[in-house]
Amino acid sequence: TAPAMAVKLRDTNTDEGIEGFVDEVTHLIRSQTAGIVGNLALVVPVVVGAQALAWYALGHPLVSEADARQSLEKLTLWGPTLFYAAFAGVLLFSASLVAGWFENWFVWHRLDSALQWNPRIRRWLGPARAEYWALWWRKNISGLAANVSLGFMLGLTPSIAAFFALPLDVRHVTLSTGQIAAALGTLGWEMLYEPAFWWCVAAIPLTGLLNVGVSFAFALRVAIRSRGVKVKDRSRLWRAMGRRLLRKPWTFLWPPKTPPRPRLEPTTEPASPHSPPHHLPPGP
Repeated sequence: TAPAMAVKLRDTNTDEGIEGFVDEVTHLIRSQTAGIVGNLALVVPVVVGAQALAWYALGHPLVSEADARQSLEKLTLWGPTLFYAAFAGVLLFSASLVAGWFENWFVWHRLDSALQWNPRIRRWLGPARAEYWALWWRKNISGLAANVSLGFMLGLTPSIAAFFALPLDVRHVTLSTGQIAAALGTLGWEMLYEPAFWWCVAAIPLTGLLNVGVSFAFALRVAIRSRGVKVKDRSRLWRAMGRRLLRKPWTFLWPPKTPPRPRLEPTTEPASPHSPPHHLPPGP
């Protein structure tokens, strides 16, 4: 996210450069939205199906009735859900920093070349497979580091906060949706007539918005600082994004009919493992 925006911030002193940056922002938001919708479209039937299978095979759901009702009480819109969702956005950005550090470390130490040309690995896998796995790790090390670190953060943060008696939790849009679907599978379809269920459903889009929005805001700040954008150019950026949002709000969710300006990909070059992260992957 940050490298892609940083590339477009090179020409913020021209109107065309400003529009190119706004195009990049709309593209990133569309891709984030598509990712969230895809995750939710998969998690709901999988969780409900797992609950139905448990009812059939075990005679009881995977989640107890007490836990299901507690989940609905925690995930309702009338509570600290939105604050916890914003905090989850901070964790998403933190995971992207971890991913950037790992990719820099991997490139700086040239581990892809070490994997490809190591004599033992080449004898074990063969030259072609050694090259394949070296490239695979080079392309996926950032995503793996982001997902693993995010999993630890989402899983351990509530426990660590509880240990220190801190009223802190996380609300990730995909995990929250899965919990609601699991509660529905336990309590039955009659929950569709309960207002408590729909207040939880109403919190889902706002949770996703805060997850992505907070993480995106931090990434944008990193991109702006990395390019040293002047204050007057920053105000032009905000006005341009505001105009796009008012005049063509659908472009943030749906691709425009006219082809966008060609996108410039950020360059990849070895960097010190202690330097700022080179690659920041998307959030949820």
